[in-house]
Amino acid sequence: MVMKVVIDRDLCQGHSVCLGECPEVFDVVEEDEGYPMVKVLIENPPEELRDKVMKAANYCPNSVITIVEE
Repeated sequence: MVMKVVIDRDLCQGHSVCLGECPEVFDVVEEDEGYPMVKVLIENPPEELRDKVMKAANYCPNSVITIVEE
């Protein structure tokens, strides 16, 4: 199975926890208005990053990261 990273940008507040856990897959960028937002760098990350991606999803303060198995 291939994992896909899905972000709920409406709930993201840019805490950057995901960036700290897995900078290979996530970035946080400044927005013109409002909070900084998470940006997914690799929508379908390789299997060797699974643990880091799962930690990023689990530790997200607003629970905006969903991992979908395709």
